Amino acid sequence: MSEPRLSKLEFQIMEALWAKSDSSIREIQESFPEKRKPAYTTIQTTVYRMEAKGVVQRVKKVGNFHIFAPSISRDSAQRRLIDDLLAIFGGRSQPVMAHLIELGKLSLEDVKDAERALRTLSRKEKQP
Repeated sequence: MSEPRLSKLEFQIMEALWAKSDSSIREIQESFPEKRKPAYTTIQTTVYRMEAKGVVQRVKKVGNFHIFAPSISRDSAQRRLIDDLLAIFGGRSQPVMAHLIELGKLSLEDVKDAERALRTLSRKEKQP
């Protein structure tokens, strides 16, 4: 089964959960910067929708509120996001790489790491 797509707000909520592991809706809301803090009810509605998607789960109840934990890893969510981005470019990574280089977000060391990973992958594919 593929991982569900996450909206920008859902990804921000997941970042809060990945950072702390288990959080209440109030704790998630408080993790947002004061200037761009969504309303409590916005976070609550979004978390409940994420629970229905299987992205988060209720792990316990404390008093009259629930504690939520991530059900997916940061790595798998990021992979899905990158796969979706590459799909926009017809699966081609070159335009994305060119843009990262232009922005100064891709260093020579990043390229060397990528080359090492490609060589390792190539060796694994050649093995019977």
